[in-house]
Amino acid sequence: MTGTVDLNADLGEGFGVWRLGDDDALLGVVSSANVACGFHAGDPLTMRRVAAAAVAAGVAVGAQVAYRDLAGFGRRFVDVAPAELTADVLYQLAALDGMARAAGGRVTYVKPHGALYNAVVHHEAQGRAVVEAVVGYDRELAVLGLPGSTFLRLAEDAGLRTVAEGFADRGYTAEGTLVPRGEPGALVHDPADVAERAVRMAVEGTVTAVDGSTVPVAVESVCVHGDTPGAVVLARSVRAALEAAGLVVTPFAP
Repeated sequence: MTGTVDLNADLGEGFGVWRLGDDDALLGVVSSANVACGFHAGDPLTMRRVAAAAVAAGVAVGAQVAYRDLAGFGRRFVDVAPAELTADVLYQLAALDGMARAAGGRVTYVKPHGALYNAVVHHEAQGRAVVEAVVGYDRELAVLGLPGSTFLRLAEDAGLRTVAEGFADRGYTAEGTLVPRGEPGALVHDPADVAERAVRMAVEGTVTAVDGSTVPVAVESVCVHGDTPGAVVLARSVRAALEAAGLVVTPFAP
């Protein structure tokens, strides 16, 4: 078969002297980089370094926007008012885009992180707030999200390009949502399993849920988390498997 698929990873998630994940190695594997924008992780120096390295590597730069929650790594739900959330997303997006433009590139898409990502699967008000931020900044930006989510529906209604993604290293419920971290089956660690799941999502548009059922997840992009132990090995396994299946790994929003 022939076709294309994007491979994305969360990068720039260190803070100050603390490094999380191997950004440089992952930039040699992925086609899109979801760069942390300082609210759940990242700082100006890290943002600038990763954005510049992504531009130099020909990797698309995406704004990985989150709740203002450094202590919780953005993985705790925050009941923030919609107007405040819109402003927070705008702040993060504009900051990273400035870093990317200083390096000769630009942000081409937006992806919510962690608890915000999971919230806007169903949370109408917060999903709309994120969409309003993207529309207010640049209608040409794409948004990355879970297939069938409220967020992607609202973004499509607003005229934005929507891109559905699948998670090769995360477990799925029978409803097509991600198994909450900390629950059995939330993470997939074996490189062969992760690679097989990625190919199945990209080629067949399905994934096996934790209860053994088959869930439809037609995707244009596959994610491997940059903070997962062995993330570089997992990402390389996924890319090799996708290419062996006849797919060209390329950014959805270059």
